[in-house]
Amino acid sequence: MRTDSKPDFYETLGVDRGASQEEIKKAYRRLAREHHPDVNPGDEQAEQRFKEISQAYQTLKDPEKRAKYDQFGEAWEQAQHSGRWQDGDFSQFIYTTYGPGSFRDIFGDLFGDLGRGGFAFTTGGRSRAHPEPGPMRGQDVEYELPISFDEAVHGAEKEISLTMTDRCPDCEGMGGETESCPACGGTGQARSGGSLFNLGAACAQCHGTGRVVTSRCSRCRGTGEANRRRRIKVRIPAGVDTGSKVRVAGEGGRGMSGEPAGDLILTVHAQPHPLFRRDGDDVRVELPVSFIEAALGGKIRVPTIDGNVTMTIPPGTQSGQELRLKSRGVQHLGGNGRGDEYVRINVTVPEKLTAKQRELLEEFSETWEADPRRSVGS
Repeated sequence: MRTDSKPDFYETLGVDRGASQEEIKKAYRRLAREHHPDVNPGDEQAEQRFKEISQAYQTLKDPEKRAKYDQFGEAWEQAQHSGRWQDGDFSQFIYTTYGPGSFRDIFGDLFGDLGRGGFAFTTGGRSRAHPEPGPMRGQDVEYELPISFDEAVHGAEKEISLTMTDRCPDCEGMGGETESCPACGGTGQARSGGSLFNLGAACAQCHGTGRVVTSRCSRCRGTGEANRRRRIKVRIPAGVDTGSKVRVAGEGGRGMSGEPAGDLILTVHAQPHPLFRRDGDDVRVELPVSFIEAALGGKIRVPTIDGNVTMTIPPGTQSGQELRLKSRGVQHLGGNGRGDEYVRINVTVPEKLTAKQRELLEEFSETWEADPRRSVGS
């Protein structure tokens, strides 16, 4: 039976102990929006509540940490996070804005949903378990890019306008002026406290950076973030489709202390076409033909993604039959060759006949002996 004096992490997030990771994530995001200091300026209770919510989520979102918390309770919490949630200036919590365990690391998915230019942030390939102090490469930035069907199959050069939440250029994302961390002496590593859980861990006060904030940055007010607007020309290669990713090197978040910027990663969303439908690199189209063309065969004009071409349909072509136009599909992405186009025949029947046409058809029917319903036993 737990006898912890501090609030239970599950109670803090309002979830059951058997809650799934998705349920924990949803609860956290809802509560974080409600209690975030930017939403509640000057509200110390909201700020404290926000810290508790973040602390609970940081533990329960990690299966290994969650298992240890379930086993050891507050004893594990104290061993892992001693000093992490101290009272005092809020910048002690958010100064490592772009590092692992930082403001952006915690809220990357949250801010992506708040509509800041369609962005969601990734970790830039750094380890979450053992963050290293010092300079960091800029964040990779993901952007949802809608394009037309024609742009997807033929490629295009597009100019896009971006507004990204990036590392503050005045404080390099630290949140303000910094000094060497007194808890670890600037090493970024937790000092051994006789606990097994401290071995090799990042310093709980500076989160592995080796520095702490002494005064808030006037530009970003201690958040470490600033909006950055830019226009970028990008080349979309021919053959992309919904879900394809295009990487633009060096157009992501700013690096820290001279490190290179991250990359911009475009996730393509191709719009549907009123006539053509993609099937991988193949293209499918439905084509109406008259019953006379289907019966007698002949040459007809067929639309393709490159314009109309002439196709021969054989005599006796049936409605629903597919004919192939070789190499008339989409160019293979990153390779040679193209897919095919498949033309599905829809035989049309005239709704009205002249007297002469009716007479000719009736004369034809007298010579027609085949039973079209023989295969269904009628």
